[in-house]
Amino acid sequence: MEKIIEAFTGTDPEGKKSRIPAKLDKALTATGVALAIFMMAHMFFVSTILFGEKAMYTVTKMFELNFIFDEGLPFIVSIFVAAVTVIFIVHAILGIRKFPISYRAYLRIREHAKMMKHTDTSMWMFQWISGLIMMFAAMIHLYIMFTQPENIGPYSSSHRVVSEHMWLLYMVLLICVELHGSIGLYRAAMKWGWFDGENPKENRKKMIKAKKIISFFFLVLGAFTLLAYIKIGIERADHVPMKYNPNNSIEIIKR
Repeated sequence: MEKIIEAFTGTDPEGKKSRIPAKLDKALTATGVALAIFMMAHMFFVSTILFGEKAMYTVTKMFELNFIFDEGLPFIVSIFVAAVTVIFIVHAILGIRKFPISYRAYLRIREHAKMMKHTDTSMWMFQWISGLIMMFAAMIHLYIMFTQPENIGPYSSSHRVVSEHMWLLYMVLLICVELHGSIGLYRAAMKWGWFDGENPKENRKKMIKAKKIISFFFLVLGAFTLLAYIKIGIERADHVPMKYNPNNSIEIIKR
């Protein structure tokens, strides 16, 4: 309990300044950057559906190590998802330190943001709100991927999006994850001065512009990707759920 108190006050029981808050902030940044990079890579992976069903299937089997094992091993995906989930949970726990601890505290922060009218303050508020949403929404997605790695593919994923009504969850996740990640990368760079250079003020403007470009790119890419899965899901809505097979033979999904 003492260490938890130190994390909020920045002092130890003896009144000395504690380094724990700084260490926790570094851990928060490290896990956040790792998750942001993963989500960018993840978006490129799922967006392979835009190049056709076979392209998405090929990448899916690659993650199952089919280049080593003929049929691939879906549980490899579960192991990877478990690792991402652990990092996500650690990041969430560290991030809770930044949340308002009461509704009164939230109102004070909101009024402060209105008064300041500062871009970084507004982005910070969106970050903790989107983070709160993702604590619930992202865990649903991670659980499904962990327990059903064999059902990842152009047909089974599209069926999940449309027939299992997951499109709404994925739409919420798209907005929260992509903006939360890009804002997080920007704020981390500003906080730790990674790209300050000789003119920090000018570089900050460039970083904001880069952040907007990244956000726009991944939101658009994500929207088109989700629409592609919805299209396939609607076209196959009257089919029994089945896996994509490059040889066009039917393979029913095991439930």
